Order: sequence, then structure tokens, then C-alpha cells
Amino acid sequence: MNKVISDKVINRLTLYHSILIDYIDKNIEYISSPQIADLLHIDNTQVRKDIALLNYKGKCKVGYRVKELKLLIEDTLRFKTVKKAFIVGAGNLGMALAKYDNFEAYGFKISALFDNDIKKINSTINDKKIFSIDKLPELVIELDAKIAILTVPRTFSQQVTNFLVQSGIKYIWNFTPCVLNVPNDVQVWNENLIGNFLQFTVNHTNE
Repeated sequence: MNKVISDKVINRLTLYHSILIDYIDKNIEYISSPQIADLLHIDNTQVRKDIALLNYKGKCKVGYRVKELKLLIEDTLRFKTVKKAFIVGAGNLGMALAKYDNFEAYGFKISALFDNDIKKINSTINDKKIFSIDKLPELVIELDAKIAILTVPRTFSQQVTNFLVQSGIKYIWNFTPCVLNVPNDVQVWNENLIGNFLQFTVNHTNE
């Protein structure tokens, strides 16, 4: 499928995928767009538009075959294509991400962690080795990894980013509370944890 899919649609498709896994575990063969919409509290029309992008049609008054739709989402979002990544910053957040085993189900393989704390270097977390940050350039080449998950303190974020770019990293998943300055050929995805938290608390909770 060569069609460009927006970030918002990709996000919704991953949520649909999670629902489909749950239905498979429950041995439920079909699911309808209203059922998906109700579970996610979104409009049914939006669900149908998203699935229409996959060129897949369900059965009238029955819905979509759960296993077929799941496999189609996986194929469209390239879950089977392995994407190697490094975690840069083996602090609490970096360690937590390293322990998360579900990444590989989506084709996302964390190959190693990097830090400058000599107490952490050469130790392992979830079978992933922590290397000195100085080793990153050679391992980018050796392991052919182009993605870095950045979890360093804010004060070092741009400095480390510059080093990542010089080392050949082309994609940065940024967990730091800092807007990064990168060349045009490097892509950054900002994971705004505080912004997401405030969106929820401001719009959905009372004082």
C-alpha cells in the first residue's frame, strides 16, 4: 500500500489492532465498526473511513473478520519489517522502555542502550546491553540501526542529539522536554508526556 497515512490514522489503527487481539483471545470471529467506535469513544464514521483506507470491506450487518482485519493492519503498518533502535539514556525512563517486551510485536527491536555512567556500562537490562555512549557510532554501522530513543536529561538533550546525528542516526523518538534542532534529513517524533497529561487533566478532570 503506497498511500500516505496520517499520524492520527496510524494511531487509531494501532488501537483497533489492540481491540482485535482482545477479540481473538475471546474467540470472537467478527467485529463491527460501531463496536470499535463504542470501545474507543469515537465516531463510527471515522472508524469506517480508517478501515476503508485499507481497501477492506466487511460483511453487511455482520462486520469485519477479526483475524483478517488484524493481519491487514499489520501488513499496512509493516509490523513484520524489523526496525532496529537504540535507547540513549539508561535512566528510569530508558530502563522502563527497555523492559517493555511488546515493541517487537510491532517490528520495533531495541538492540542496545547507551549511557555515560560507568556504573551502568556493560550491565544488561532485559537481555539488552548498556554500552558507553562513545560506542554508539560504530554500533550504528555494525547493527544498522537508524533510530534512537532519546531519554537523557533536558540539559544534555541537544548536545546528545548533535552526537546522534553525526553518528548516522536518522530518526529520533524524543522523550526529553526539549525541542530539538536537527538537519532536514533527520526526523524527530516528540513524545510530549507533560502535554498529553495536561490535555487529559485540563479537559477531563475537575479541580
